[in-house]
Amino acid sequence: MSPRSAFLTVGATAPFDALLSAVLDDDALRALRDKGYTHLEVQCGKTQLPDLAQVSSAPWHTQRQGVDISLWDFKSSLSEDIKRADLVISHAGSGTIVDVLRLGKALIVVPNTALLHNHQEEVARALHERRHLISCSVPDVARAIRDLDTSSLIPFPAFDGSEFQTILDEEMGFI
Repeated sequence: MSPRSAFLTVGATAPFDALLSAVLDDDALRALRDKGYTHLEVQCGKTQLPDLAQVSSAPWHTQRQGVDISLWDFKSSLSEDIKRADLVISHAGSGTIVDVLRLGKALIVVPNTALLHNHQEEVARALHERRHLISCSVPDVARAIRDLDTSSLIPFPAFDGSEFQTILDEEMGFI
C-alpha cells in the first residue's frame, strides 16, 4: 500500500474542537495509519484546545501513532491542501463539501451540530444518502475512517449547479 495523505479542516468561522479532538485521538490516528495514511494536514481554525495554543499560520509538526501531523490555523485558500490529500475529513460546510467533491476526493464530513438550525447535518445526510461522501457524528470519526471504502463512493456529477442546488432546496424545504 503506497503512503497516502489526509487533510482535516474544521472551517474558519466557528471553533470545532470536538472534531479536532476526535481526529487527533489515538484511535482515529491508528485507523488512519492502518488505512495507509502516513501524513495528516490539519487546519485547526479558532481552536480553544490548550495543547494547540501555539499553532499559528506557520505549521507546527508532530508525530503520533505513526502519522506525521502538520497543524496550522488559517490560510487564504485550502485548494492546494485538498488537491494533495487522498482523504479529506471536514466540517460539513457546503463550500468545503463542493470544493472537495469537485476534485473527486474521498470525503468524510462531520456536521457541527452546535450551529444554528443544524443545516450542516441536513446537507451532509442528503449527500451521504446519495453516496457522494460519508457523514458521521464526532464520536464515530474513528469508526468511519476504519470502515471507509472509497470504492463505494459515487463521484459527484460534473458541476452545473443544479444537483447541489436541488439537494439544498430539498433539505431546506423549498421543494
